Amino acid sequence: MKSSSKPKLLAVVGPTGSGKSELALFLAENLSGEIVNFDSLQVYQELNIGTAKPSKEDMERVPHHLYDFLKLEEEINAAKFIQMADKVIKEIVERDKVPILVGGTGLYLRALEYGLFTLEIPLEIRERVKKRCEENLKEAYEELKKLDPCYAQKISSKDKVRISRALEVIYTTSKPFSSFHDENPFFKKEKRYEILKIGLKLPRKKLYEKINNRVIKMIKDGWIEEVRALLDKGYSPLLKPLKAIGYKHLISYLKGEISLERAISLIQRDTRHYAKRQITWFKKELDLIWFSPEEKEKILLLVKSWLEN
Repeated sequence: MKSSSKPKLLAVVGPTGSGKSELALFLAENLSGEIVNFDSLQVYQELNIGTAKPSKEDMERVPHHLYDFLKLEEEINAAKFIQMADKVIKEIVERDKVPILVGGTGLYLRALEYGLFTLEIPLEIRERVKKRCEENLKEAYEELKKLDPCYAQKISSKDKVRISRALEVIYTTSKPFSSFHDENPFFKKEKRYEILKIGLKLPRKKLYEKINNRVIKMIKDGWIEEVRALLDKGYSPLLKPLKAIGYKHLISYLKGEISLERAISLIQRDTRHYAKRQITWFKKELDLIWFSPEEKEKILLLVKSWLEN
């Protein structure tokens, strides 16, 4: 890989179930590449089947980074991801290998490409919001509905963390919190990396069919046993990673709250909805080039040309 003022990275993106991991592995083996994860759940230890994490055999074929390094009690965010990804990418480039980013958490990719501005919340506002939410969370949520109805409808009225954060930002900036998602003022304007973004797309009907079938396969592969083992180890169902799609539904099933048939149906539905949100996010990436998952050789030719020029 020729040197440039900014490191060149390849990113394979797309909705869950579109074949990102398979393509990334193919490219890594043909480009002397190493894979870097930017999925916010595959970073966790012990979440394997339900996160569609690459198999042990695949991980042995080429080096994989930023998988399985966080305990369930720990939290990850865009800022932490950037810090860890920068270090890994630097090491890969120094080995004269190609960093190949793969994942579905679009926020992490955009944050890595542009960096983040840090919004300083005045202590007085932070304390005021904290007191407000502790004394009457319902009232705080009603205020959020008035100040930013768009964001309020996206979160639970009991989500203290998100309600607090939104109110802090609104009081500090005098702007709706949802506008920060639309305008992305948290992102800097100058790119930190040169990234060739390859997006995988499938006809919606085919994608949804793949998602439905994959959920069934995950159940057959032992997803229920994986979740049961986590509960047996004493992990709280309230941990953020265990509130993820699938895990929360299977926990409800194991508690006897819903049937297995109902749990599977909900997982399939929520995964389809998640895929739709991912597609919406990545469609906003104007420099993303879309391909069918079957166009591996065509993608490889494009990437080789880009790396050489």
